[in-house]
Amino acid sequence: MNGGTERGGGPAARPLLLVLSLVVLLALLCLLSLGLGARDIPPGQVLRTLLGDAPDQQVENIIWSARVPRTLVALATGAALGLSGGLMQALTRNPLADPGILGVSAGAAFGVVLASASFGVASVFGYIWFAFAGALVASVGVYVLGGVGRSGITPVKLALAGVALTALLSSLTSAIVLTKPETLNRFRFWSAGSLADTRGEQLLTVLPFLVLGALLALACTPALNSLALGEDMATALGRRTGLIRLQGVAAVTLLTGTAVALIGPVVFIGLVVPHIARVLAQRAGIGPDHRWLLPVSAALAPCLMLVADLTGRLVARPVEIQAGVLVAFLGGPFFIALVRRQRLAEV
Repeated sequence: MNGGTERGGGPAARPLLLVLSLVVLLALLCLLSLGLGARDIPPGQVLRTLLGDAPDQQVENIIWSARVPRTLVALATGAALGLSGGLMQALTRNPLADPGILGVSAGAAFGVVLASASFGVASVFGYIWFAFAGALVASVGVYVLGGVGRSGITPVKLALAGVALTALLSSLTSAIVLTKPETLNRFRFWSAGSLADTRGEQLLTVLPFLVLGALLALACTPALNSLALGEDMATALGRRTGLIRLQGVAAVTLLTGTAVALIGPVVFIGLVVPHIARVLAQRAGIGPDHRWLLPVSAALAPCLMLVADLTGRLVARPVEIQAGVLVAFLGGPFFIALVRRQRLAEV
């Protein structure tokens, strides 16, 4: 009897062990993020500063004024992009889905640039509404383009539609900034996906949108398990698939639009992280349960964002490489490998 209980209890504890491991990893990366940079600060001094006993004023300023906001923004935007990617892949049943690949990030970026160049909007709270509008238009546009043809929507057609729409929106964005020199200087740094100039008050301004988007995404998770069985099966199980997709699009719009408004269009995090989450979930005995997959993606994505940001700070000190550049460098080969595994005959 006891042996059976142990065998049953072991697998049941694996999901909790996975979550605990991710929390520990995140805490370690946050500590490294607070301590490493142009000036390295030992972990002991970092902890002392966080507890209100900074060794000197300079260390206190570095940690509280620069690195704490930067780390918090990395956590928030990473979680937003991870949730967006996992949700998009579940809604479209497309392993290539990602806010960057499907044009959602490019739409949000176009909205931000349009707000800045045409209407003189300079604050995050001001142009975030344009980011939402751009992300929403791009989401609808990809679905419309991806559904053209007798075969309907397929994963590869969605990816191709996203690439085409991204190219169009990127061209329009470039056309705007090239005619507005004052916008160009700000756009060059922001478009690379940088965390260097983020501030705590910016995150506080948009935090309600992130929280609402996350709640909408997580509320979709039970229905996503039904949707994974197919549209007809989900309907037979009593799921209102149209409402689920509408709720999912709203969540992706809020999460992606907010992340892009804060740090720029970072691509590939939403693509890579859900695949890693599925591998970890399978090894933890969770299986394809989106009630676990989306939270795991939301915890893994900030890890990738922090690793990219830390690497960018350290490899070329005292110069920094933007986190978005490094994420794209890592995610590009992953995307190519995924495309090669798809049936290109579906195009």
